[in-house]
Amino acid sequence: MAGGAAPKADEPLPHPAKDQLPSISYCITSPPPWPEAILLGFQHYIVMLGTTVLIPTSLVPQMGGGNEEKAKVIQTLLFVAGLNTLLQSLFGTRLPAVMGGSYTFVPSTISIILAGRFSNYSGDPVEKFKRTMRAIQGSLIVASTLQIVLGFSGLWRNVTRFLSPLSVVPLISLVGFGLYEFGFPGVAKCVEIGLPQLVIIVFISQYLPHVIKRGKNIFDRFAVIFSVVIVWIYAHLLTVGGAYNDAAPKTQASCRTDRAGLIDAAPWIRVPWPFQWGAPSFDAGEAFAMMMASFVALVESTGAFFAVARYASATPMPPSVLSRGVGWQGVGILLSGLFGTVNGTSVSV
Repeated sequence: MAGGAAPKADEPLPHPAKDQLPSISYCITSPPPWPEAILLGFQHYIVMLGTTVLIPTSLVPQMGGGNEEKAKVIQTLLFVAGLNTLLQSLFGTRLPAVMGGSYTFVPSTISIILAGRFSNYSGDPVEKFKRTMRAIQGSLIVASTLQIVLGFSGLWRNVTRFLSPLSVVPLISLVGFGLYEFGFPGVAKCVEIGLPQLVIIVFISQYLPHVIKRGKNIFDRFAVIFSVVIVWIYAHLLTVGGAYNDAAPKTQASCRTDRAGLIDAAPWIRVPWPFQWGAPSFDAGEAFAMMMASFVALVESTGAFFAVARYASATPMPPSVLSRGVGWQGVGILLSGLFGTVNGTSVSV
């Protein structure tokens, strides 16, 4: 129009969930009712609890810590995960992405645990645990600067402009395939409990909704809660029934419901605080290795953010928003280092 302002471009509309993804019932613009949202949130907490418990359970004993230290690290990891999720949903990408512990940081963490300078404290396991934790904290604090700089400076925005949905698929797939390395060996340690869990969750989520039409939405949405309750009762009955009384110690530790030692060691109420294990220590080589893990977490989280936006039926995510989310993820890694979670943070896949 001559002499007039150019017409304003239409705002991008959300993806219609029912048309594009028929299996999605709720999206970012139509959340579920509060009672159902609380149950779904608790179910997601159960899903991420496996990662939250497995990582400290595997790493803390190697650091010299016992059940008390293990319980405190799990509490700290849960607390920081909730804090990082709030920061990401309020100030980052503002997507319903849960931020939690990532297996990406485990190899770098193990390299710190196996460092020779901690062998001098082998006579005092608790002191060895604290010294190792401080070294891990220092590495995470340094590694967080990578994502903070790339995210808040906008440099990562220039990379994400070349990404397409086709490039996101291998990112998410590789993350999922990598979890098999950790998940299935855990199932094999107690196959009589792990295998029924897999079978029951598939049956409840995929087959039961087609058999019972009235409860279709209940069974497919809350399959994890149903299956975990059923299998936990089954495992507890095996424990109290004496099925593992004569089993090997490793089998009892994996299968019995009264061998974790976390409930007895954990205090009823405990709020973690920064530097609870002492002042962090810094090593250039360890920090560089952790920075590489941080970059891998950056790449996998980039694909996860795209996937979350798609499943939430949000508008196509601008590169600037994604870069901002990466910056806040770097802040999450910084908080992990300050509080001492023995692990960095990324999008929970």
